[in-house]
Amino acid sequence: MKNNISRPPIPQCEPVKSYATDTPERKEVQKMYKQAMSNFIEIPMWINGKNVKSKIQKKIFPPHNHKHAVGLYYEGSTEHVQSAIKAAIASKKEWEDTSWEDRASIFLKAAELLAGPYRQKMNVATMIGQSKNIFQAEIDAACELIDFLRFNVKFLYDIYTQQPESAKGIWNRLEYRPLEGFVYAITPFNFTSIAANLCIAPALMGNTVVWKPSESQIYSAKVIIDLFKEAGLPDGVINVIYAEPIMTSKIIFSHPDFAGVHFTGSTEVFKNIWKTIGNNINCYKNYPKIVGETGGKDFILAHKSANTKEVVTALIRGAFEYQGQKCSAASRAYLPKSRWKNIEKELLKELRTISVGDPGDFSNFINAVIHEKSFNKLKNTIQKVKKDKNAKIIFGGTCDKSIGYFIEPTVILTKKANFITMQKELFGPVLTIYVYDDKDFKKTLKLIDQTSEYALTGAIFSKNRSIISDALKELKMAAGNFYINDKPTGAVVSQQPFGGGRASGTNDKAGSYLNLLRWVSPRTIKENFVPDKNYRYPFLKP
Repeated sequence: MKNNISRPPIPQCEPVKSYATDTPERKEVQKMYKQAMSNFIEIPMWINGKNVKSKIQKKIFPPHNHKHAVGLYYEGSTEHVQSAIKAAIASKKEWEDTSWEDRASIFLKAAELLAGPYRQKMNVATMIGQSKNIFQAEIDAACELIDFLRFNVKFLYDIYTQQPESAKGIWNRLEYRPLEGFVYAITPFNFTSIAANLCIAPALMGNTVVWKPSESQIYSAKVIIDLFKEAGLPDGVINVIYAEPIMTSKIIFSHPDFAGVHFTGSTEVFKNIWKTIGNNINCYKNYPKIVGETGGKDFILAHKSANTKEVVTALIRGAFEYQGQKCSAASRAYLPKSRWKNIEKELLKELRTISVGDPGDFSNFINAVIHEKSFNKLKNTIQKVKKDKNAKIIFGGTCDKSIGYFIEPTVILTKKANFITMQKELFGPVLTIYVYDDKDFKKTLKLIDQTSEYALTGAIFSKNRSIISDALKELKMAAGNFYINDKPTGAVVSQQPFGGGRASGTNDKAGSYLNLLRWVSPRTIKENFVPDKNYRYPFLKP
């Protein structure tokens, strides 16, 4: 018998470890990295709580060392996709009937396991499989994922306690049912935490999930699976398949029990998903929830009152951390003419200190881009820029894939405000700068708003409050996450709910209660304690 109203632990953001010289975490992760690079692992699919292998094996190569295999995974067929759907549907009733406290405790346990024995396992897997340096892995695969696990429980509690008012003699209640059917999670390579959270958020609210990770993130996906297993997640709640995307989507998006999709990836893919769901709308029991975070062409705007070193630091960190492979990465900058020479001098000086290479070498700020396709796309773009009269490369531009997919941090200067690299998402370590006349600051605000189809993140640097206010007003719809005197990356769970509009997605704000609300179907319950016994109202009397 349940005889209490539980309150979950009050969460706090996980402290980020420094990995500075001689720290214990540095020694531990370096040792584990070397061991993992010398091992070879097999990664089966995970369906209904069981490891599932197939006839098709594919090797996994680190992007920074593409001739060295660290493991293999088993690619699924139509049979495996259907098995995953069947498992999700079969486990649904028992999971949604599980008390929210029991569901929450599983994910809270996962958070503590990740903060402890799984921390460096997750970091190392992310470093190797996705070519992240240790600090980028720490803030993503460890801290952000821990924060998602802890704060999602708080958000669940906050949602469940939101109840309607009741009149005299009546008790009104609101229950937050999970969706009817299963949820499909399609996750990206660039953030281990996002890949996990796209499954965690719906599952915590009582849904069951079919998860298809990016093939470039499968190495760390295995650690996520191991973490869920040890935390006690029941069989069939989250089912993981490594299958060809088009085939998988065709099966899932035509299934009558498909209830929603949680997506992070490219804008083009998301639009095709939306179109497919629309075309199939008559076959579903309900209108599916469509939640997506897609691309970005994120900006940094500096006013003449900005501090040079602050702007340069934001440009380097915002544009080049994790090789610019963040949907929030700064890829276009608007800098005032009166400050440009000082900014350029400082920027080039700092860029010369940056080294590129294997994440196992902690002196490397930049590592490899994710795969050859991405490398070739970026290299082709850089080569086109070199031949274009409307722009010039003032730093970088070197590309080398002999060992890994390495691209030097590249800075393009253009006199053309609508130059292709000011508009097109490149998803790599490429920053394009446009220098504007100081007197045209307000025109530049309009320019920023109209140049790109995306509206994910953006930043303003200024010491003038009225200038900041003008930017906030004029760029109101240009970014879902706006930063004042800070780089446009690094949103923290519970502090900066993340998401953007326009071509950047549905803006359902991961890292807040808003996202969890998308995975429930509320039911209102009205109980009348003393029902009327006569249909006649007083106005009917003569």
